[in-house]
Amino acid sequence: MSGILYLVATPIGNLGDLSIRAIETLKKVDLIACEDTRHSKVLLTHYGINKPLVSYFDFSEKQKTPYLVEKMKNGASIALISDAGTPGIADPGYRLIREAIAQGVRVESLPGAAAFLTALTVSGLPPDRFIFEGFFPVKDGQKKKLLLSLAQEERTVIFYESPHRLLKTLEAIRETLGDIQLVVARELTKKFEEVLRGPVSGAIEHFSSKKILGEFVILWSAKPNLSFPRKRESASSDDPRFREDDKG
Repeated sequence: MSGILYLVATPIGNLGDLSIRAIETLKKVDLIACEDTRHSKVLLTHYGINKPLVSYFDFSEKQKTPYLVEKMKNGASIALISDAGTPGIADPGYRLIREAIAQGVRVESLPGAAAFLTALTVSGLPPDRFIFEGFFPVKDGQKKKLLLSLAQEERTVIFYESPHRLLKTLEAIRETLGDIQLVVARELTKKFEEVLRGPVSGAIEHFSSKKILGEFVILWSAKPNLSFPRKRESASSDDPRFREDDKG
């Protein structure tokens, strides 16, 4: 009898955000597929979960997908997790999901955190209609071309961005779309969480004056007129469930 693929959403920062159902599922499966085994062990150890792990990330998925699907076809139950958030969202997990479905393997999703939805709800931007574009293109030309295609977009626009490309991306937004109002969310649910609201120029000035660390979500909409808050919005620093390796 064929096994099953569980898509288990993990916390995007705060370890306390893992659901009871997710914990129970991770404890009962035969194998856990994850992006970075060292990273995932922090979460699993926190909850006393000791299961065989196999790495599944970009550049390894072509080799690992047939192996994992064959194990499920032979009856194994496998949990797919990402480093943070919902598997399949801006990570290679969708390839395993797609092949499992094609091979007749049952797929079950356990809902949980996703950084882009967390950022959307806290942004104050219209949440009823939005477009999520994943990560910005790395090359400047492709990035500006994509931004131009979104110039008339009426829905709330959401992107992920890495810390070492943040300033270049903000500059590209200002050059392409003007000094628009946007929201930049950093390290959501973690100790050094920040949510900045206001013009692109303000975000550029803010992040140019500090070392840029963490994971970022950038959002904007043509509708509201927002301004930066007087004080940085931040999460509590004394919550013991924050990741131990969080350095802001």
